[in-house]
Amino acid sequence: MKLDANGIKFIHNEEGLRLKAYLCPANVWTIGYGNTYLLDNTPVKKGDEITLDEANNLFTQKIKLYEDSVNKNLKVPVSQNQFNALVSFCYNVGMFAFQSSTLLKKINSKASFEDISKEFKKWVHAAKKVITVLVNRRNREIYLFKS
Repeated sequence: MKLDANGIKFIHNEEGLRLKAYLCPANVWTIGYGNTYLLDNTPVKKGDEITLDEANNLFTQKIKLYEDSVNKNLKVPVSQNQFNALVSFCYNVGMFAFQSSTLLKKINSKASFEDISKEFKKWVHAAKKVITVLVNRRNREIYLFKS
């Protein structure tokens, strides 16, 4: 599966767009649509700037990695909206965190929607603090997953 236009729009809205590097709530330098690495795989650093075209290209190239991770690790069929929600989650927490998550295990075991929702809601911390932005994002991912 691949993100559809709604999935791309969803992630763009969740991440926002910044053409100058900034520190995210986890205290990591970030640029574009929530990217922590540039196209050449060097980490984003203070002072980095990109153009809108570079931000879009970076997103297009990097999102494939997250789509592939979700596709590779899902063992059950999902709807397009469920896939979009899972790619958004994976993009935000990282591929390795997604691959080892109880959320993925619950989905693959065909757990109830309630149990899956509880797992989404566990991923709301950055720097050992509950981050309101992440609480809200997880709720929107749950809503997308259910729709």
